[in-house]
Amino acid sequence: MKLIASARMQAVPSSDNALRLEDFLPYRLSVLANLVSGSLARVYARRFDLTVPEWRVLAVLGRYPGISAGEVAERAAMDKVTVSRAVARLIARGRLRRGTDAEDRRRSALRMTAEGRTVYQRIVPLARAYEAELLADFSAAERTSLDRLIHRLTGEAARLREPKAPAQAADD
Repeated sequence: MKLIASARMQAVPSSDNALRLEDFLPYRLSVLANLVSGSLARVYARRFDLTVPEWRVLAVLGRYPGISAGEVAERAAMDKVTVSRAVARLIARGRLRRGTDAEDRRRSALRMTAEGRTVYQRIVPLARAYEAELLADFSAAERTSLDRLIHRLTGEAARLREPKAPAQAADD
């Protein structure tokens, strides 16, 4: 058993067609996001009994109150099923309420309850403190550069996510 475990830990020698995960940007960003999210999640999971998706729903609604679950999923780049489950748990625990949009009665609108707002307002300073600690060793110029690069990468990823128009036939 130990032999199998140690064999799994050894990297396969690199070749031209092998994907070196440690150099592959999507993988590196995923690992970073999981590390950051997981560290912060330990803080609010213990204190407020929230999952990562539940906090993300509250965070989005804190910035954009009254939007639908679909809009939450879109703004947070989350799976609709994950958002739906998080919303259901938050409603069941009295932290969210679902109502009807005043302008479009066909559309549901999510809003935090008083308890949900209290939890949100208590987590925000913790999240900001975590962010400050995470970036503490970065200079102002590095922070500005990081922000600019993340913004560009987000735009490029959104562009690549869009379906491409079918290519025209060569004889057209």
